[in-house]
Amino acid sequence: MSNTLIVGPAETGLSSPDEGRASRRPRRRRKPAGKIALQCLAGAVVALVFLFPYVIMFIGSLKGRFDVLAVPPTFFPKAWHPDNYIKMWSASQTPLLANLTSTLVIATGATLLMLVACIPAAYYTARFRFFGRGAFLFLVVVTQMLQPTLLATGLFQEFGALGLIDTWLAMILINAAFNLTFAIWILHSFFASVPREINEAAQIDGAGNWTSLVRVNLPLVWPGIVTAVIYTFVASVSEFSASLVILTTDTNQTLPVALSKFVGQYDAAWQYLFGVSIVAIVPSVLLFMAIEKYLAGGLTAGSVK
Repeated sequence: MSNTLIVGPAETGLSSPDEGRASRRPRRRRKPAGKIALQCLAGAVVALVFLFPYVIMFIGSLKGRFDVLAVPPTFFPKAWHPDNYIKMWSASQTPLLANLTSTLVIATGATLLMLVACIPAAYYTARFRFFGRGAFLFLVVVTQMLQPTLLATGLFQEFGALGLIDTWLAMILINAAFNLTFAIWILHSFFASVPREINEAAQIDGAGNWTSLVRVNLPLVWPGIVTAVIYTFVASVSEFSASLVILTTDTNQTLPVALSKFVGQYDAAWQYLFGVSIVAIVPSVLLFMAIEKYLAGGLTAGSVK
């Protein structure tokens, strides 16, 4: 009979084997409190620099007409006017609620159309070698130099021939087309960074190109998709020149065009202009807050369980 002595967790002084393994793990070093404080201070300063113009704009939207035009200018008003956010909806000759609806519909439609077009194009150019690939990517870059301001006359004639003047569809197509270049290039870089071995392993398991794109590659390129979505949405909300030419009726015009109507030949309603500008940036802020978690999750996503 063997005299082997079996030592249990109680004899070793450990409550369980897992505790022994945990005790051998290297402990993470904590950052010094002073370094953390400096990083927080630097972050606060940077945030203040970027947020300060919006703070000034928000305070200006709560001023009265004479406080905005006061000489010398004052940072805080003598009397606060939160009712400006109620009066501005009827203070202009343009229907702001309809303009806001038009802006959101056009920006959302352009963003969705951009995703439908750019994801397959970016994936195919990053994963496959085909004749004319370099020329295609070069043309994509060249189109970035063409902006709606330069092509306003041509766009008006083209959509006039198609019977799409003063329609949301025309602006959706324009915004999606002019933001497609950036989206293709950013997603092309993300798809190219995904190791080819991952696609080969998926193909061995029987996945086709479409399945590999949707179920394997897309979860790994979420940061690029989020970047393209935010860029396209913000650019579509801010677009002015094409909207001014293509959209001719007050109800179909976007907020950037409506903003210009608060500025007259001899006077400007700056308090309402600031208020509408605050309202115009709210959808972009809400969009970023909604998809920011996917941006952070995509940065830490992996393909190995």
